[in-house]
Amino acid sequence: MTRRRSTVAALAVTGVALAATAMIPASASDRPAPPRGAPPGQLRHWAEDTWTSFEALVVDSTGLPDDNIGGDLSPDSRGGYTSPTNIGAYLWSTVVARDTGLIEDDEARDRMATTLESVAELEKHDASGMFYNWYDPATGAKLDELGEDDPVEPFLSSVDNGWLATGLLLAAHAEPSLADEADAVRKQMDFGCFYDPEVNQIRGGFWDTDQDDPNLPADDYCGMGTDVWYTGHHYGAFNTEPRIASYLGIAEGQIPAEHYFGPARTFEPTCDWSWTETNASGQWESYLGVDVFEGTLPYRGMDIVPTWGGSMFEALMVPLFVPEEEWGPDSWAVNHPLYVQGQIEHGLQEADYGYWGFSPSNDPAGGYREYGVDQLGMDGPGYTSDQERTSVDQPYEGCREGSEAPTEYGDGVVTPHASFLALRYAPQEAVKNLRKIARDFDAYGPGGFYDAVAVRSGQVSERYLALDQGMIMAALGNALADDSVRGYVSDGAVEDSLRPLMEMEEFTASDRVPSHGR
Repeated sequence: MTRRRSTVAALAVTGVALAATAMIPASASDRPAPPRGAPPGQLRHWAEDTWTSFEALVVDSTGLPDDNIGGDLSPDSRGGYTSPTNIGAYLWSTVVARDTGLIEDDEARDRMATTLESVAELEKHDASGMFYNWYDPATGAKLDELGEDDPVEPFLSSVDNGWLATGLLLAAHAEPSLADEADAVRKQMDFGCFYDPEVNQIRGGFWDTDQDDPNLPADDYCGMGTDVWYTGHHYGAFNTEPRIASYLGIAEGQIPAEHYFGPARTFEPTCDWSWTETNASGQWESYLGVDVFEGTLPYRGMDIVPTWGGSMFEALMVPLFVPEEEWGPDSWAVNHPLYVQGQIEHGLQEADYGYWGFSPSNDPAGGYREYGVDQLGMDGPGYTSDQERTSVDQPYEGCREGSEAPTEYGDGVVTPHASFLALRYAPQEAVKNLRKIARDFDAYGPGGFYDAVAVRSGQVSERYLALDQGMIMAALGNALADDSVRGYVSDGAVEDSLRPLMEMEEFTASDRVPSHGR
């Protein structure tokens, strides 16, 4: 059985659109063309097959999707558990299926209505309105184990609740007849309960039962009336997936606007931070009274605002829903394409895999693992791109020496969802990479692309994960239906609150070497 670990566990950081389109064009010919280099017929074929995986993942009686399913889409191969993120992914994927003509309007509404009815009945933490990390998709019961001899303690994750709230917000805007049901749940979710005002960052989450660990602070950030036990870490890196929870909290007025500038773009280049990847370069700026080190890390002639571990979904899952590069022309618009270029160059040139796209996914050898490009992350060890965990120990000038760079990499693991995340920024390269993966490996099944491929051994993880399939559906929905996914989420309070913050910031990210010179 494959178990997708909670996002908070996978991405723990130690110490640290445009208006919604109310009417979707009725025919494909009325829709703007997909990104140049991305054939609409190919994209639609991929969307149709990916949606088939969701039809197999969901339990019809509850409308709750399972976390994962086997490559043959047999109901018996479902994982037997689900999470708030998975539920959000199913909601937005259902809307994409409708907007791209894969299912009729009535079917989409019925599916979402069933899901929302079940979500309203899930056990949650009433004082915060937040949901626990694992539920039984067949019954909706909160789970205290994920299989025999695999107990889990109920936990409330800031980022996983962020993705559920994203799905609820999208559903309300995409299907106004269900807005009351979706908003009734989402409006009870207080993201301020994760926000630590003393450090201007959010925590990874909390437990609502006593934790006998002095490293887990007991506190109450939002007036719940009782203490909860918070994770020992904050999400201290800015360019990571948990910023969706920050964005939603700011948009709802639950978290102050200055929090946008609280997480680190990079840490300042002092020996206090020499355990991180390498020296950052940059300068100090101040926004809304918050001092921000506008730092970048070097990689292959580029200066890039890194993620925590160097993975694709940390950087590019959020802009599936929020048009960061449009609202941040001097920040995200520069960094997102550079980040994609870094991933491409690692796969095709530095590691010489012949393929690219590194992000947390199923491990073809079994289980779930974080994959990434080490040098694109702030963390010293970072996420690695191969099964052998080949990392780059760069020097930190004046503080520690590094080691010689590796001369070869091992069995690199690519995940197709990473290429779909890059579709907006490098459409020709993304489509070419996906076609190569499908051509060269047994990597495509009845539900679309399998989750991951080890490219030297050819080993394939023949499973489908709701989270990763959800990212693929969101990317294809934007490409095929005029950025509808972005529009549904970013309309209204999200744009009003976030756009002014993004517009005022300038990253120091840049491409120092012309691409033809590399």
